[in-house]
Amino acid sequence: MMRMTKNLLLSSCATLTLFSSAASLAEVTHSIFGATNSGEIVDAFLLTNNNGVSVRVVSLGALIDQINVPDRNGKFSNVVVSLPDLAAYESSGSFNRTVGRYANRIAGGKITLDGQDYNLPVNDNEIIIHGGPGAFGRKNWSSEIVPSSEGETVRFSLLSPDGDGGFPGNMQVHVTYTLDNNNALHIDYTATTDKTTVINLTNHTYFNLAGESVRDIYDHLIQVFANEYTPADELSVPTGEYANVAGTPFDLRQLTRIGDQINSSHPQMLNAGGYDHNFVLSRAMRDEPELAIRLIDPDSGRQMDTLTTEPGVQIFTANGFDGSRLNATGTTLRQSYGIALETQHFPDSPNKPQFPTTVLRPGEEFRSTTIYTFSIAD
Repeated sequence: MMRMTKNLLLSSCATLTLFSSAASLAEVTHSIFGATNSGEIVDAFLLTNNNGVSVRVVSLGALIDQINVPDRNGKFSNVVVSLPDLAAYESSGSFNRTVGRYANRIAGGKITLDGQDYNLPVNDNEIIIHGGPGAFGRKNWSSEIVPSSEGETVRFSLLSPDGDGGFPGNMQVHVTYTLDNNNALHIDYTATTDKTTVINLTNHTYFNLAGESVRDIYDHLIQVFANEYTPADELSVPTGEYANVAGTPFDLRQLTRIGDQINSSHPQMLNAGGYDHNFVLSRAMRDEPELAIRLIDPDSGRQMDTLTTEPGVQIFTANGFDGSRLNATGTTLRQSYGIALETQHFPDSPNKPQFPTTVLRPGEEFRSTTIYTFSIAD
């Protein structure tokens, strides 16, 4: 059974109760998040599991607005850096959103596929970032509630027409959010195309495990299961080389306090003003999600493990937070008040044949999974 919210077959206060294989109850609650500047209705869905953990997802940009999890004392708090309202999200670019068609950067103003050039809408530096001005994160996706034995499921869908953002092919994209009773949020991406194209999807949610009493993430501990990273030039475009993390601030293979490395004088860190780099989890897509990142807030005890099938993760310590925005509780967002863990293929892969391919052809299906699992650190 499916319910299409854009066709108003689900009322703004309706609740769908799902039954798991263990006969336990789970619940998805739909509401209206607001209306865009152009008058489109934006839907919100609250997913709640048997432990009281809840996730709110929103049709604008298929974004994550809230993830409410307990600390070591059982106190729940939202560990997503949320914005106050729809208007704030509309003016915020990629904040907390699904990013595509091509997450991160493509340099040079064009891509070449099967001998044909396609021009892309680049910025002043001849780079397209996160899909450009009409990217997936700026679109209002259609929404479905889909009963699942694995947990609560909301699926967002988008038809991106041929030429959208300069990219070839009519592309059908689905992003499915499932919250299970192990306090794990699954994000499943699928896409198909009728013309050879490129694709790189990610989620740009900012996390702060301290919760709504937001502070910087310098005291957070991070572990990244990557032996290599891809150095970048002054415009944050990868140079094309693979570099070993040993002896650099990118060696996060053991739990490391973020604040101990973020002010490093390493040229890569100075160039980006903190972490804004692609870590190499593998040199190819994985068949099943594997543990990629562990993030711990020692004060609250909250731990978030990120598993993914993707070969890379762009770790971004919110270096651009400059105090010009407030979060949903009215806190001024300053540098490093959040961290994004953008599981994805590598930046500028269409121009770097040594990187894992991002080409998608007719008859193929792009599939990718990322899982955020929440627990209390030992």
